[in-house]
Amino acid sequence: MKKELKSILEVITLAERLKCEMRHSWLTDGRQESVAEHTWRMALMAVLLEPYLDEEVDTARMLKMILVHDLVEIEAGDVPAFQLMTEEAKILKQQKELQAIENLRAKLGNGVGQHVFELWHEFEAKDTYEAKVANALDKLEVRLQHNHADITTWLEVEQDNVFRMGEHTGFDSCLDQLKDLIQEQAVQKMEKAGISTTSVLARVASQNALA
Repeated sequence: MKKELKSILEVITLAERLKCEMRHSWLTDGRQESVAEHTWRMALMAVLLEPYLDEEVDTARMLKMILVHDLVEIEAGDVPAFQLMTEEAKILKQQKELQAIENLRAKLGNGVGQHVFELWHEFEAKDTYEAKVANALDKLEVRLQHNHADITTWLEVEQDNVFRMGEHTGFDSCLDQLKDLIQEQAVQKMEKAGISTTSVLARVASQNALA
């Protein structure tokens, strides 16, 4: 067991980097958010929302997925969605993350390592209800954090994404209603800042038509 515990301790030590890996999100005090902070609030959202989801959920498995889904960023780093506009960029990100999860499996060994490997791939595939909920919470937490931040930190794509969350939440009425509440906050924030949400919606519709 001591050998396995040493491997686990090594990965836990590596995971400390996620406290320093910054995301393209800012906090209410103006500080940039870390990956670890994002993951923590995703987990809190899962616990608080679990009783209201449309279907019974394996909460333990869902929380495990949430906790491991960004571990690949220890090695691959956090890449904001707006930097993934080309197919080449998406493929490069995928390759780096696949290699990172393979490396984590090797570090942890066939037991825990295989479990983490499977959880990460389940999250990415979004085939199970737990994975769909976890992915929706990933997107909702990001949107909510932007709502908390000063609007001067928002890029144009982040204005657009206010109206794109439905594609991630439509499978569950609880998450869809939460999406609506978060969207309402964002709309109010934009309008208060003098941003025309009508223009943003028109831009999104135009982009959707070209897709």
